[in-house]
Amino acid sequence: MSTKYPIVAVTGSSGSGTSTVKTAFEHIFYRENVNSCIVEGDSFHRFNRQEMRHEVKKALAENSHLSHFGPEANLLDELEALFRHDGESGTGKRRFYLHHDEEARPYERGPGTFTEREDIPADTDVLFYEGLHGGVITEQTNVARHVDLLIGVVPIVNLEWIQKIHRDTKDRGYQATDVTDNILRRMHDYVHFITPQFSNTDINFQRVPTVDTSNPFIARDIPTADESFIVIRFRDPAKFEVDFPCLLAMLQGSFMSRRNTIVVPGGKMGFAMEIILAPIIDQLMSRRRGSFKSERQRY
Repeated sequence: MSTKYPIVAVTGSSGSGTSTVKTAFEHIFYRENVNSCIVEGDSFHRFNRQEMRHEVKKALAENSHLSHFGPEANLLDELEALFRHDGESGTGKRRFYLHHDEEARPYERGPGTFTEREDIPADTDVLFYEGLHGGVITEQTNVARHVDLLIGVVPIVNLEWIQKIHRDTKDRGYQATDVTDNILRRMHDYVHFITPQFSNTDINFQRVPTVDTSNPFIARDIPTADESFIVIRFRDPAKFEVDFPCLLAMLQGSFMSRRNTIVVPGGKMGFAMEIILAPIIDQLMSRRRGSFKSERQRY
């Protein structure tokens, strides 16, 4: 962890909705005039799209498993090294994974490939990570220990699968049966490398639908925000001085389900994220400014 060069990470499975939290942070960074450097989790994949297809086929032929959820398909050591170097000196390198033609065209590369690595901008106030492994801990790496604010996005698993199936079939052109096979193939890595992260997160946002999602593989649509509740769990409320009475007053229809857990209507998810996260970002930036001020006074 770092006072001068804080790191914020949003972690969640594919289809979990991490982009919603990313949007909330972007609004906060803009309002608070915070220069953020975005690091995408996909950029730490070990293989490009074509290579990954080959490796998956090879693993299946060997009766093994390989997925983007697990360490074998990712450069987790490089992710930890980036967090460590940035936390120490505000320096490091990043690259981007080009998901589709629109992203790839400016780089004159094909989709499913990576850009060249580039330096993190020198005027960065906070490094912001969004991806699968922001809080991962394995026998070889410990990414979580370098993160100053770790957010988990964890819809209940049936809802997560519904969101993934709809996204991959409608936006990415996959067949529903292929998406289902992919879900099953990744289950071992999901259980061992994705789920454990949510015990280490500072805050979890878990979306719970109030409609029947018992068979996610035949669901015709994704439950709307108004058909859901958001369960927000704080691992240690004192760490960020969480004012629950204030949150309850601001979020109409919310209630406390445990001493460290507040439940809000799904339609207020974005608003809840912003009023919870904005004061925390303000704390991190105040500590950052104070650290640099103390250093200047010493010299």
